[in-house]
Amino acid sequence: MIIDSHCHLDFENFDDDMDEVISRAKESGIGLILNVATDLRSYTDLIALIEKYPFIFGAFGIHPGSINPEDMISVQDLTQMLHHLKIIGIGETGLDYHYENVDRKYQQESLRTHIEASRIARLPIIIHTRDADKDMINILREEMLYKPFTGMIHCFSSSEQMAKTAIDLGMYISLSGIITFKKSQELQDIVKKLPLSQLLIETDAPYLAPVPYRGKRNEPSMIMETFKQLARIKDVSEEKLELILEENFHKLFKNRLKKDALK
Repeated sequence: MIIDSHCHLDFENFDDDMDEVISRAKESGIGLILNVATDLRSYTDLIALIEKYPFIFGAFGIHPGSINPEDMISVQDLTQMLHHLKIIGIGETGLDYHYENVDRKYQQESLRTHIEASRIARLPIIIHTRDADKDMINILREEMLYKPFTGMIHCFSSSEQMAKTAIDLGMYISLSGIITFKKSQELQDIVKKLPLSQLLIETDAPYLAPVPYRGKRNEPSMIMETFKQLARIKDVSEEKLELILEENFHKLFKNRLKKDALK
């Protein structure tokens, strides 16, 4: 099956046509969707979504841009929100220095909180990193040395050093529609060097629609363009790539996601 490893169907962008979006995803061959919540307010919507649709699973965390410094979530509170059996990952969390709307020290504290919660819950962490490679690399290395954890860098568009660090630490890298963009040659060159055994694909819907849909609202069915582009970049058959990506996803999320979950 084709798996959308990261999207946000709980966003209001999909309020008016969710059933149509789901139908198009199924018709396109999407067999599983991981919907990722980004703040406390979206938790209820996440639970409703994963309970309504059998092939949608969830992850929960606080996006670095959604952090409230006056009310930082604790490890205990975070782990208590991960008990639902269809929540299979924690995040997204991470560092985003692009807009500087949340102080860096709070972002770093939140990231470390999520890492510790991922260890306790034994769930992989989903990491967002933007314009923060140096601090992200240092934190991942420090935390992995202290006590190992599993996870993935989602919507990867960072440096080769960031990619190499994640791969060396045993993490996965998830690729979005960015690899289809005309100006993504540098990213494509990095992807060529990455092992297929540690790659995933995603939409990050409603953002980053791939070519030829660029500029439109992204949705899971559009992941097929990213999938085909990755097959071209890695010079591998689509049949082989589909099997590898599915196996990678199940390896990463194996603690709660059984391979026969949708059968």
